[in-house]
Amino acid sequence: MLLDFHSELYSWIRGGLFVLFIYHLLIFFQNKSKLYLYYSLYLLALTIYLLGDISTGYSKDIYNYLNFSVQFLAYAAYVSFARSLLETRTYLIKWDRYFAIETITLLILAPFFVIIQFFLGYEFQIKVFTLVAPLLTIFTIISYYVVYTRIKDNFSKYFVFGSLIYLILANISFLEVFIGKEIFIRNNVQPMFFVYIGAFLQCIIFSIIIGFTIKRVEQRSKNAEVRLAIKLKEMEELKMTALQSQMNPHFLFNSLNSINNFVIKNEVEKASDFITKFSKLIRAILNSSSSPTSTLSEELRILDLYIKLEQMRVTGGFEFEVEVEEDLNLEAIKVPPMFLQPFIENAIWHGIMKIEGKKVIKLSINKKNGNVLCVVTDNGIGINKAKELSHMSNKRKFFGAEVTENRIRMLYQNKDVHIVTKDISSDNKTGTQVSIKFPLL
Repeated sequence: MLLDFHSELYSWIRGGLFVLFIYHLLIFFQNKSKLYLYYSLYLLALTIYLLGDISTGYSKDIYNYLNFSVQFLAYAAYVSFARSLLETRTYLIKWDRYFAIETITLLILAPFFVIIQFFLGYEFQIKVFTLVAPLLTIFTIISYYVVYTRIKDNFSKYFVFGSLIYLILANISFLEVFIGKEIFIRNNVQPMFFVYIGAFLQCIIFSIIIGFTIKRVEQRSKNAEVRLAIKLKEMEELKMTALQSQMNPHFLFNSLNSINNFVIKNEVEKASDFITKFSKLIRAILNSSSSPTSTLSEELRILDLYIKLEQMRVTGGFEFEVEVEEDLNLEAIKVPPMFLQPFIENAIWHGIMKIEGKKVIKLSINKKNGNVLCVVTDNGIGINKAKELSHMSNKRKFFGAEVTENRIRMLYQNKDVHIVTKDISSDNKTGTQVSIKFPLL
């Protein structure tokens, strides 16, 4: 059986190599990775080389022209495949240049051997090949050593192992040139048998490596996506911090201005009480500023401190009512620090400050269709009237509210975030209502 190249063993190996060639060529057309192109070309050249064993007549003459040339082309494709698989352009920069030179040399030798056959015949091809083959073998062994020692991953070791199997077995077949074919025949085996076995074992190992390579590429892609997501999150947090840093000085300036007014009016006790409450508020703000988010529970606690300060500033004070839906877990709801304060501030200074009589601000927090809905309502003059008095265009928003809206949208990445401000004034009442809706995560 091992003497007949038409036997099932040899046929199965040739057929298997051709099927692998078709398979990897189709993969190349799908994802355009040169790794699969080089490997498919290597398998094609190897299959054509082995088909020479069953060629006869006119096809045998053609094989004599192409035998060694096909081997060089196969080896050139193999080297290109190895460069792509092992990423030698990254891990072996110096040696990758040698591999590139080797590939060009092999591509030159392929047509050169055809010319030799045309002018000098097949026997002379064999003589030249016996000079070239040992040099290629020596360079290849050195290359395997470099790859094995310098590229620290299992892929390189498996690649070297699979390549060495083929190299050793192919050189056993190559001994036919020096010791003759008879010794193989006496042992009931064709010299090329070892090339067939080497090619079969090598392709199994290479197919396994390619499978793991695909998995590694997918993992790299996933890791890159995770890193990108982390970077995007960090960028959003920096934006949040930048916006928060714009808002806090705005609030601090107004508070310090109030202290100054108490001092000017010689209201020492009020100034002292205000400073005490103000210091508590600043301490709470500083504690929450270390993170781009805080809990809604913490937010209401800080808001309570702020309201007490503002009630001291407003002549006659004002009422502040809070209604929270009972089944809401305020500790689990994340919000930007001080996100409600600008809306309350606008309700005070652009709303209730401009009316006589009872001044009321209401805050309601409810759960609605998987979202958190915060509604700030005041009985002030109304947003439309406030804009007229402030000489503001309809498209312009109050500073703190605009910054806070951007912070909320960044935190929830614009996922179902809606902030609506409307004038609820009618014939018998005035006021403004701000609705803030964001996902309940």
